[in-house]
Amino acid sequence: MTSAPLTSAPEIINALLDLTAWAVFDVDPEGRILAGNDESGSLQLVELSPDGTRTQLTALPSRCTGRYVPGTRRVVVQHDNGGDEQMQLSLLDLATVSAPATLGDLTPLVHDPAYKHDLADVSADSVVFLTNRRDGIDFDVVVHDLATGTETTLYDGGGYLAAAIASHDRRSVAITVASSKPRSTQILVAGDHTAGNGSTAHAVTAPDEHAHHTQVAWAANDDTLVMASDHEREFAAVVRVRPDGTVWETLVEADDHDLEVVLSPDGTVMVVGHHQDGVTSLAVHEQGGAHRCDVALPDAGVPTVIWAPDSSRFAVHLTTPGDPGSILLVDAATGAVTTLVDGPAQIPAGLPISLPTVHRVPTPDGEQIPCFVHQPAPGADPALAGASVIVVHGGPEAEATRLFFPIVQALTGAGLTVLVPNVRGSAGYGKRWVSLDDVDKRLDSVADLAALHTWLPTLGLDPERSALFGGSYGGYMVLAGTTMQPDLWAAGIDIVGMSSLVTFLENTSEYRRAVREREYGSLEHDRDLLIKASPITYLDQLRAPLFVIHGANDPRVPLSEAEQIAAALADRGIRHELRVYADEGHGLAKRANRKDAYPAAIEFLAEILGRWA
Repeated sequence: MTSAPLTSAPEIINALLDLTAWAVFDVDPEGRILAGNDESGSLQLVELSPDGTRTQLTALPSRCTGRYVPGTRRVVVQHDNGGDEQMQLSLLDLATVSAPATLGDLTPLVHDPAYKHDLADVSADSVVFLTNRRDGIDFDVVVHDLATGTETTLYDGGGYLAAAIASHDRRSVAITVASSKPRSTQILVAGDHTAGNGSTAHAVTAPDEHAHHTQVAWAANDDTLVMASDHEREFAAVVRVRPDGTVWETLVEADDHDLEVVLSPDGTVMVVGHHQDGVTSLAVHEQGGAHRCDVALPDAGVPTVIWAPDSSRFAVHLTTPGDPGSILLVDAATGAVTTLVDGPAQIPAGLPISLPTVHRVPTPDGEQIPCFVHQPAPGADPALAGASVIVVHGGPEAEATRLFFPIVQALTGAGLTVLVPNVRGSAGYGKRWVSLDDVDKRLDSVADLAALHTWLPTLGLDPERSALFGGSYGGYMVLAGTTMQPDLWAAGIDIVGMSSLVTFLENTSEYRRAVREREYGSLEHDRDLLIKASPITYLDQLRAPLFVIHGANDPRVPLSEAEQIAAALADRGIRHELRVYADEGHGLAKRANRKDAYPAAIEFLAEILGRWA
């Protein structure tokens, strides 16, 4: 580490991209934490011992996640191939395999590279997973017996499944499935805990309700389900409902923000998150809703909670605007916090970190766009003073939160002011706001980009020198803004974005098409609307240079979306660059690829918006 300030933009960017990102997946009875970090170049499994020892468990070609098999030293490893998201399940025996394990060290558990097998739940005896192997489209819930290898299908009723969790007695499973309305889910129960229907799946919630039910878990006696839900309300509350869906009880609620919940393994205690303006505070409650204690996190940010199996404590992965990722252990009785991984400690002295301020940006139709603003680093290139970049999140039914985003810090380190909005259609601000871009309202979200541009002078920024940056749906917004609002934007960085909503829906993975059509509109019924909302329809208006990044194995937004926009730019003689990564999917998961793409993209912007220092 150096104590001298880092002032060279390339030096700042590389230092940021070299920071280690962490994740937390599981905790075992001895207090060991199954975590992950990308210190080796991509997200690999790492075990944190109670004495602080860190052991890298895997060295796979692509990123992976996992869960402990309770009562053993085995881990179920979930991995794909080059970002294709065709998840395979393998066993890693920590008692016999020397870490870090390669693919050859793993024992195949559920393998078929043609299909997805998403890990849902693990017990000492079995693994529950979600798979589309029956027809490549619809997902089933399958239980794999670890002793015999036999498999039992608990649900094959079709649909795009998001989660499944077994009851404590392992006789039933609660299933979260995407329903017919945008950003809505339905909860089903398959197995014995149904409305007298044996193993037939029973609907806990209505299939056509416009409501988002998530984080579903079984209460202590398996007689009720606990979840976060905006059922018949604007903001999500913590609720308890019978498996037959007949009785709903609100346990914890707030009038002006969403709540999150993570129920303990024994079903008696829950961690409740209060989510407001991109950060979440935590409190421990009894399962009946009574408040036990608050959790004093080191800073406001985005926590992920994983319970220990005895329900006495839980691990927290915390990222904040100034923390690339800490891991904490919290006592469930008192809320006392112990730091196991100190994220800020890895930041080199002298590396500038820009903390956001929170704003509301007015729109012509009277709405207010939530927006975080990051100021440029002190001493940055004066040629970029007044220049800005608007970074749009993906989803679209997702949210920009106040976490550590190396690209935002790299942009501010180069001297740019960065705006991170939650345009209409974003989650985190209630049911009404997240619904304001559905289907025929798609271009209302694009219009929010123009409102943000109009607002730039209030920050002392030059509207002639503003660019767009985004990935996935954010990449679509980059292309939509630069084609539909050609007089406003000086450049764009498009990462795995859709250039045509028609070809995107035609070519995306079959298992994703229906769930995407409920948000954007269907190919059969809304083709004219999809054409109207597609950036490629307005290519004759495009003037801004574009830098395009894509993974060759992307199952969500096919590479053809990037290739067709690059070809159109080439035909029109517009400055552009297309970088395709053969070992990536929907985004860049490998540090080497990030260090190749992002500095070049930022230099591209700096050359256009000012000059490269």
